[in-house]
Amino acid sequence: MKRRDFINWVGLGWIASSLPVAIAACSSQPVTSTEGQAIGTVAELDKTGQLLNENSPIGPVLVVGTSKDANLIAVNPTCSHKGCTVAWQAQAKKFVCPCHGAEYGVDGKVQKDPATKPLKTYAAKIEGDSVVVKQS
Repeated sequence: MKRRDFINWVGLGWIASSLPVAIAACSSQPVTSTEGQAIGTVAELDKTGQLLNENSPIGPVLVVGTSKDANLIAVNPTCSHKGCTVAWQAQAKKFVCPCHGAEYGVDGKVQKDPATKPLKTYAAKIEGDSVVVKQS
């Protein structure tokens, strides 16, 4: 084998072994910005007045309101008592656990036992066509 052929083969081998690294670097990954995480669309929120995303990157999130509201309410809907998913009761303006009757206010604080810890709350806003939630 000639010296030139050897150098060409070594170069080709180096390029081939670097290819997976280059592909991994160029692949698209979900971006988490300091502005928050998009968890759904405005259309989904406006349809029922609430948006539940159980698999968001920050955990389960329930957003209550519509695009016309100045302030959206966003909480982790997991009851702090037994882990059931709380439901929003719009007339009473509270979250209620269907399993044991615990109640939480719009600020996530416990209003009725048996729960003793509040729901985790988030800052929520509308950006374009997306509902964006940020851990507070």
